[in-house]
Amino acid sequence: MTVRVVICGAGGRMGRALVDSVAADAGFVVHAALDVPGSPAIGRAAGEAPGMPLIGSDIAAALVGADALIDFTRPEGSMAHVAACEAAGVGCVIGTTGFTPEQKARIAGAATRIPVVMAPNMSVGVTVLLDLVARAARALGDDYDVEIVEAHHRHKVDAPSGTALRLGEAAATALGRDLRECAVYGREGVTGERDRRTIGFATVRGGDVVGDHTVLFAGIGERVEITHKASSRTTFAQGALRAARFVQGRAPGLHDMRDVLGLAAD
Repeated sequence: MTVRVVICGAGGRMGRALVDSVAADAGFVVHAALDVPGSPAIGRAAGEAPGMPLIGSDIAAALVGADALIDFTRPEGSMAHVAACEAAGVGCVIGTTGFTPEQKARIAGAATRIPVVMAPNMSVGVTVLLDLVARAARALGDDYDVEIVEAHHRHKVDAPSGTALRLGEAAATALGRDLRECAVYGREGVTGERDRRTIGFATVRGGDVVGDHTVLFAGIGERVEITHKASSRTTFAQGALRAARFVQGRAPGLHDMRDVLGLAAD
């Protein structure tokens, strides 16, 4: 069955990657494409393939007849998209990062009425990485210091990345810690000896780096590094399409990519 998808932020880098991936997959169709009012992309065809819809800004109109909406924009826009999906009864796939706790709570509330997949990284590889990090943390325990290094392009507006934070949560949970209490987001000057129960984050921004993440477990005499490097936004788009098919016709609920890949019960 063909999945009719609404693409948000269709004029941006990730939006274009999503449009291209949908156009290349016979199981999906770009039902509508959205961008913010005033965007120079408004009124243009969403892609080069024949029959592509024009990019618009009317969310409610775009959702009529749609099966799923995919959102990789910014928190403010995502909240409007989620609210519109809730009103229309359309499933929602959210790859946006940088949400406040209050915004996350509102999304969870919407998920009591519509199916929602929300993940800071839609990559299949990163989803597997999360499992590997949790397993490594449980096996290595408190004798190994945990540090997370992430790199992204110069245009990324939030730091650390949502993926880095999710990796930190995976490690912290496996170690019986609360990331809110043990995270260290920057070091400068005379910091004193490292607290062994902390989880450190380092952020790199520059150029056109799509997304690199490394979780370092440093022990005495050895270290274990688990790394994922994305070389194309297509990997995120492909994961988002799998999530869009997952929400099609599904009962309300809040899911992540582990559910989409069938890993949640492992």
